[in-house]
Amino acid sequence: MVPIWITCLMYAVVISQTTTFFIKQGNTMNRSIGPDIHIPAASLLTVMSLSVILLIPIYDRIFVPLARSVTSKPSGITMLQRIGVGMFLSMVTMVVAAVVEKKRLQLALDYGLIDMPKETIPISLWWLVPQYLLIGVTEIFTIVGMQEFFYDQVPDGLRSMGIAFYLSIIGIGDFLSGFLIYVIEMVTNASGQSSWFSDNLNRAHLDYFYWLLVGLSALNLIAYLYFSKSYLYNRL
Repeated sequence: MVPIWITCLMYAVVISQTTTFFIKQGNTMNRSIGPDIHIPAASLLTVMSLSVILLIPIYDRIFVPLARSVTSKPSGITMLQRIGVGMFLSMVTMVVAAVVEKKRLQLALDYGLIDMPKETIPISLWWLVPQYLLIGVTEIFTIVGMQEFFYDQVPDGLRSMGIAFYLSIIGIGDFLSGFLIYVIEMVTNASGQSSWFSDNLNRAHLDYFYWLLVGLSALNLIAYLYFSKSYLYNRL
């Protein structure tokens, strides 16, 4: 169970970006709805929540029966397969985020706004919706899958420990994200390059960071598939 727990940490690193750099991106974009209304970038977190609420019934009523007809498993797919699907989709999310950030940086360059961090980049905040929507989809698979797995695979007397296993993944993932950013900041500063996380987001390279997360997630997914394939479920 410990290898599964370790390989779930990378997923938590990815989703931690939704409350940090995704919002920083949004704050530089056009957030207006009509002439007088401006929405906060953090409000897009509701897209993630709504996608979970709306798509869980689709998962239960459409995906599970279809998967069951193929696998003959009551749940359609196993708990570990469910987690793995979400991990793969989190990689897709980071690819989308990197492409959107590259477009935002290019527009900042085209409009001469590179050194004007307080100016609004002429790109709509709605460009961030797909990555928030995708994160919501990953949660239906990985978050729910982790909850089920760690609760189900511990002895009856240790059910609370199963919940603690799941919650610790989210907390430690946030810590690892911060540590990774710290290391990258040190390396880029030491080499004399411009920081990937400059206070001026128009001179930062969040796109590089997102691509790095794609690569790390791919390596992590390979390790996860290895451990999950050899995992023997406890029949409690």
